[in-house]
Amino acid sequence: MLEVKNVEKSFGDLKVLNGISLQVNQKDVISIIGPSGSGKTTLLRCINFLTIADSGEMIFDDEHFDMNKVSKKDMARIRKKTAFVFQNYNLFTNKTALENVTEGLIIGRKMPKKEAEERGMKALAKVGMEERYNYYPHQLSGGQQQRVGIARAIVSDPEVILFDEPTSALDPELIGEVLEVIRTLAKEGMTMIIVTHEMNFAKNVSTKVIFMDKGMIVEEGKPEEIFDFPVNERTRQFLSSFRMRTESDK
Repeated sequence: MLEVKNVEKSFGDLKVLNGISLQVNQKDVISIIGPSGSGKTTLLRCINFLTIADSGEMIFDDEHFDMNKVSKKDMARIRKKTAFVFQNYNLFTNKTALENVTEGLIIGRKMPKKEAEERGMKALAKVGMEERYNYYPHQLSGGQQQRVGIARAIVSDPEVILFDEPTSALDPELIGEVLEVIRTLAKEGMTMIIVTHEMNFAKNVSTKVIFMDKGMIVEEGKPEEIFDFPVNERTRQFLSSFRMRTESDK
């Protein structure tokens, strides 16, 4: 349903993405792991055109797009089929949870307010936030704010949700509630690409895991292949260092 080919992106002299190709099938849950600075977030942003790639091709629902020269009209059409969940929630501070969820429906899609609010309440209920629909972001914990962010993503019924390290800004005790929402979406068959540092989560929820380093895909495969039998030495080093950190935290 979604494929990107040979995506390149540089910021000045820094090459951030070096010929990335990725294929996403319906109901896939793809976790992208790797060290900080490996290009994971930039790849997600290029897929959603929050960042414009220097070059690359996208195939989405059998339509072909030049990722460097995509028109604003096509960009808008692609974004209507996708949703993005940010690290730091990106909620409007002067709007309630329900208003944050319905803003895109009312303003972007010209949906009648009543219909948008009905859909918004269903989305908030799905993430366990229906009782706080009239709360403002400052009245919510980080985990609750991120669940509102996920409700905002699912309310438009996207074909693919892109998660950019959805738990990285959360205190450890709040991470579980957000990961549980994502697990539920995975069980329901939602197609997702997730940049994450939560290795156990990636191992347990993913249909495919991609390990990136220095702007390239070093290794990809089923979770058990990547985590239990990695082939590439760089993958083994990364996972070994992660296990050592995990052990030291116990």
